[in-house]
Amino acid sequence: MAADAAELRGWQTDPDVIALRVEQVRSQVDRMCWAGVVLALAFTMTNVQQFAAGSAAVGSLSWLAAWVLDPTVSVVLVALLRAEQITARYQVPTGRWVRRAKWFTLAATYLMNTWGSYERGDLAAIVLHSIPPLVVFVAAEAITEVRDQLTRAATRAHQEAQRDRTVVNGTVHDHATAVHTDPHADAQPADAQPADRAEAAPAEANPDAPERVRTSFAEYLADARAAWSPGVEVTPAWVRQATGCSRGLSSRLARAVTAWATTPDATTTGTTAGTAGAGSTVDEGNRGLRGGDLQ
Repeated sequence: MAADAAELRGWQTDPDVIALRVEQVRSQVDRMCWAGVVLALAFTMTNVQQFAAGSAAVGSLSWLAAWVLDPTVSVVLVALLRAEQITARYQVPTGRWVRRAKWFTLAATYLMNTWGSYERGDLAAIVLHSIPPLVVFVAAEAITEVRDQLTRAATRAHQEAQRDRTVVNGTVHDHATAVHTDPHADAQPADAQPADRAEAAPAEANPDAPERVRTSFAEYLADARAAWSPGVEVTPAWVRQATGCSRGLSSRLARAVTAWATTPDATTTGTTAGTAGAGSTVDEGNRGLRGGDLQ
């Protein structure tokens, strides 16, 4: 149970998992902002159509053509917002003409929605028809900055998690190793004989006994790399047999050794180790033959 909880916590604190959580929040923010922008532009479509149609008869060519005016402006605005979504994702600044085009389309949408209300002097209609274009304008400006900041947040979260993991697995302290230790490794059986407890008592009571040094993740990994050779299938069971680590830590070690085994350094190390082992075997055989000749 403790090993499973420690392994789950290891995945939850993984830098890529933390960055993915921020990415998911950014996707949710994008979807909600896009929903608000599309609904607001859909609301303004009828007002712009009435403004463009004027006194044209319903169903006439001028009345039908008036429906095209608002989508023309909205499509350009959506295209600019979509482009800014990608540039903000990679923190690439856009030119001044992009902002000018965005403001022009937003201003055109606002004027076409409220012109008739201003002519009539209807304050209620002015407020009603001003809110959707202004919401689109504010959202278009805010969403770009929000995306940029969320991108920085994802990058910073990944860097901080990676730094914490490096410190933990370094020479200071290996929290993952401490958490993943086998809870049954040093436990005494329930039916242990008193003699066994008596033998264990002096070791616990001896103040001069050397303190047990905890093996770090890096040391376990070095042992596993040294034991690995080309053709060996790296599994958690093999890692536990080669290094003596706990069951909870063996999965992480197996993944690290598997990733390392695909690098050129691992192939060179494995080939060198195999050649050295073969050379030592031949030398021992030659020494044995020479000893037989002397006898």
